Amino acid sequence: MVQAVQGAKVVVTGAGGGIGAALARRFAAQGARVVVNDLDAGRAKSVAEEIGGLAVAGDASAIVAEARDALGGTIDVWCANAGVGRDGAEPGEPLREEDWALSWDVNVMAHVRAAHALLPEWLERGGGRFVSTVSAAGLLTMIGTAPYSVTKHGAYAFAEWLSLTYRHRGVKVHAICPQGVRTDMLDASGSAGDLVLKPTAIEPEDVADSLFEGIEQDRFLILPHPEVADYYRARATDPDRWLSGMNRVQQQWEATR
Repeated sequence: MVQAVQGAKVVVTGAGGGIGAALARRFAAQGARVVVNDLDAGRAKSVAEEIGGLAVAGDASAIVAEARDALGGTIDVWCANAGVGRDGAEPGEPLREEDWALSWDVNVMAHVRAAHALLPEWLERGGGRFVSTVSAAGLLTMIGTAPYSVTKHGAYAFAEWLSLTYRHRGVKVHAICPQGVRTDMLDASGSAGDLVLKPTAIEPEDVADSLFEGIEQDRFLILPHPEVADYYRARATDPDRWLSGMNRVQQQWEATR
């Protein structure tokens, strides 16, 4: 059992399936009281009933007050897990503004709004935990999907900012950055996902394992695929070489389309 989460009051957004459901199950198994959030009320209710939790359906960026009330007035852990993937337009194709707007709203602004609502209480009592499901795309990038890649960089940057700004005041922040995970989102990622993500894809439960290991070790950056650290290091130390390598992957993908 992880002492830091025993008895904690936890909210997991986008928890009707995939990584979110795995996180909700793990928190509940560790003795936490869990609110399961999802846009799909039926899926939220199903997971909540399975784990003895509470279902709060709706937009992840607007349910802080309702979730807090459901938990008796306090939230200890917020898992900003809800996310959306959009292919976006490649150069020369029509720009789909709605894909960019939705990606910014769900992948970044939902985190910002939740933190804005949670921080006053956390800072007053000197504790709180914010878990951001980002993606390795937030550290690196992903071919074929500009909105997803760019907004996941934004989600990672916001998690970093939260941590460096408030860690001395008791706020713990964790950024989870997996590569491929066997979820509906991976299935919807098309040929780019087939090429880049599926060969090393892991289960949602593996992501939960990595998070809880990171909580025990008090680590900010959670890498369910440890090799991402090497890619991130290579990107930082020799960006031109890294970009050339990624461009070769892009060309390989284009040749299969």
